[in-house]
Amino acid sequence: MASPSHPLRGLAAAALVALAAGGCLKRGPADVTGSTGPVEAGRRDAQAWAARFEANPGDGAAAIGYAAALRQSDQHAQAVAVLQQAAIRNPKDLPLLAAYGKALADTGRYKEASEVLGRAHLPEKPDWRILSAQGAVADQLGDHSLAQRYYEAALKIAPGEPTVLSNLGLSYALSKRLADAEKTLRAAAATPAADARVRQNLALVLGLEGKFADAEEVLRRDLPPAEAAANLATLKTMVAQPNSWKAIKSAEDKKPAKASKVRAAAAKPAESTPTE
Repeated sequence: MASPSHPLRGLAAAALVALAAGGCLKRGPADVTGSTGPVEAGRRDAQAWAARFEANPGDGAAAIGYAAALRQSDQHAQAVAVLQQAAIRNPKDLPLLAAYGKALADTGRYKEASEVLGRAHLPEKPDWRILSAQGAVADQLGDHSLAQRYYEAALKIAPGEPTVLSNLGLSYALSKRLADAEKTLRAAAATPAADARVRQNLALVLGLEGKFADAEEVLRRDLPPAEAAANLATLKTMVAQPNSWKAIKSAEDKKPAKASKVRAAAAKPAESTPTE
């Protein structure tokens, strides 16, 4: 483990858009691309979107597609620049603003992201994905009570949505409300649409509570026994750190490493943030 705070990065980042999904878990085999095929396809996509965008920088759809391709290759600053150009030309394009807000959050520009996301949907017609993203940004800014209000508003529109419940559970964890975090994450994990990332967030909270047997049981649903055991050992080490909660808070300003040994099982939450 690189540092006491390292396994915790995913916890704060999970609520972000971007963030990578929460948890302190190792990637499973299914999450690793073993061939160059997808990489080559991604480059072709990026080139195609780049050509379309350069021909018309005001094309919101082209900007969104080009930015998505850039973000897949970890060119987050470039993605922000592309979306910013298009947003200046299209200040009322809501999908474009949603993508721009998410990209800003990916680069740690949370205050700007909050402002942009606030304009990315209408008060009379709120979008639960954007509400969840606004909650994620509020968590990153340390305003957990505001974040939780955003998540609760999102759940009124999309009751039982596991990604929102997962974000809410992590927000409770950041507020040291571990009993509420466990209850919420168990509800999220119990939904048919829940994926491994939601379960890994639950395992993280169980570990923070010292419920290691329960955490291992959850981990084994998605990981081979050896990997589950390795992640459980990471959890135990993390919880044993005297500054665990301080590390969780400081992790809010850090971006998860791209391919760390201890990180979530997937690159981003499925639908907890504005889609591109």
